[in-house]
Amino acid sequence: MSSNIWIYILVMAGVSYFIRVLPMTLLRKKIKNEFIMSFLYYVPYVTLAVMTFPAIVEATQTPFAGGIAFLCGMLAAWRGASLFKVAIICSAVVFCIELFCPC
Repeated sequence: MSSNIWIYILVMAGVSYFIRVLPMTLLRKKIKNEFIMSFLYYVPYVTLAVMTFPAIVEATQTPFAGGIAFLCGMLAAWRGASLFKVAIICSAVVFCIELFCPC
């Protein structure tokens, strides 16, 4: 059993190393394609969103409260609220929904 763990760790390390080194070895010139540049520009934002959204919904007692808080946070951010204000609004919405609505 313990020998399998070391194999898994080695495979994961190899894959992680491979996907980081391969682009550096294959792409030696500056990327000029606008589509690829825009794609690479948005990769960190998409990755953050993919990791954050499930946590928003699953961190609350009910997914309904997380979803409503997410919508309120998006609306507040759209209207120019700072990150701190958005966090306070989302926390207040979750608190109120879970306190007053036994969904």
